[in-house]
Amino acid sequence: MSKINAALTGIHACVPEYILTNEELSTMVDTTDEWIQSRTGIKERHILKGEGKGTSDMGAKALLGLLEKSNTKAEEVDLIICATVTPDMLFPATSNIIAHKAGCINAFAFDLNAACSGFLFALQTGRMYVESGLYKKVVVVGADKMSAIVDYTDRKNCILFGDAGGAVMLEPTTEDYGIIDADLHTDGSGKDFLYQKAGGSVYPPTQKTVANREHYIYQEGQSVFKFAVSRMADVSADMMTKHNINPEELAWLVPHQANLRIIDATARRMGIRKEQVMINIEKYGNTTDATIPLCLHDWESQLKKGDKLILAAFGGGFTWGALYLKWSYDGSQVKKLV
Repeated sequence: MSKINAALTGIHACVPEYILTNEELSTMVDTTDEWIQSRTGIKERHILKGEGKGTSDMGAKALLGLLEKSNTKAEEVDLIICATVTPDMLFPATSNIIAHKAGCINAFAFDLNAACSGFLFALQTGRMYVESGLYKKVVVVGADKMSAIVDYTDRKNCILFGDAGGAVMLEPTTEDYGIIDADLHTDGSGKDFLYQKAGGSVYPPTQKTVANREHYIYQEGQSVFKFAVSRMADVSADMMTKHNINPEELAWLVPHQANLRIIDATARRMGIRKEQVMINIEKYGNTTDATIPLCLHDWESQLKKGDKLILAAFGGGFTWGALYLKWSYDGSQVKKLV
């Protein structure tokens, strides 16, 4: 019996209409366009506006676009995994709400939180369901409304984050395509350097936690930067070595879009050219779990069947990893949505 692989057979992503530029941010905090671009590579980011709008709205929109592009009926979806750090609420799971909004009445769904590495962790989890033969159509959603937990008086962090959602379809194949390998890691000692202090069981919401602005992202930038550069670069280079992938053989590195300097360091460590790296951080900033599907969506028309890709990410906690896959279809043949 031929081995079943989990092939990525479709991708769609969406961003909110409202664009928050560096110029507008400079009217809110003491910063400049030049300062932001020189340190992060970010020019603008999209922000979800509107009362009652949350992560599920972007996740559902991405999923509905994916279903349309892949000619898939909502009731055919078996499983939805949503990677997010900004759920609509603590419960029910945001994936449940996404499934309801998209009409996926036969799918069971759950959320996964691995910070900015969550999309990779969710892909690997979805892969297991497909390769086991249990499910035929697994959707992995990466979506975050980071603006909900960003302190727009904090000049170091408010410049980094944006909102977005993306979704991919995983389906079984006996061809030599799909997810080949994944190398995922966690290190809980990183909890002191990048976190949201309040809102959980240790520090439940109180008037004090709100007054102290403890429901926003906290980041010790230098420590996170050093750890991210070494871990994301090493795990990506190790994946190439393990599978005997020469730099010229790799079609694309698809990195988490946290900081342009981290992305450049990873590419140098892998020995690949900048032209082999998907970079769109200038348009979206760090959308956490949505950055990798956003890249795949933006580059879909350039992806060819058999292309070798390495997806890499680093997140708070700490979490990090690399995933190696062979692309399963010609993106230029996919219908475009209006």
